[in-house]
Amino acid sequence: MAARVIRNADLVRVAWKNGGGTTAEVAAFPEGSGFDTFGWRISMADVESDGPFSVFPDIDRTLIVVEGNGIELDVEGVPFRLDRASPSSPSPARMRRSGGSCRDRSATST
Repeated sequence: MAARVIRNADLVRVAWKNGGGTTAEVAAFPEGSGFDTFGWRISMADVESDGPFSVFPDIDRTLIVVEGNGIELDVEGVPFRLDRASPSSPSPARMRRSGGSCRDRSATST
């Protein structure tokens, strides 16, 4: 795979099903793979509102908050702050932004 420059303005943003933000895929392997067929994937999300936090069974996901004050998950009544590199919840959770919109980067693998 050859190195290439990926510009933020060139990324395609896809709205979340719950309307709370958007996600843009930065890179995936194998190249051209879909969400159900990737081996690894790097993406970024703009989190615009509080709401349910997506659970992806059988996928390892680590989030890094890169802009804003972070995200707090409520997992079965227990708060869990995502502020730097944090594994995501394997259980259904409610997500709350800590002081407004934020942006995260996500690394996922199967």
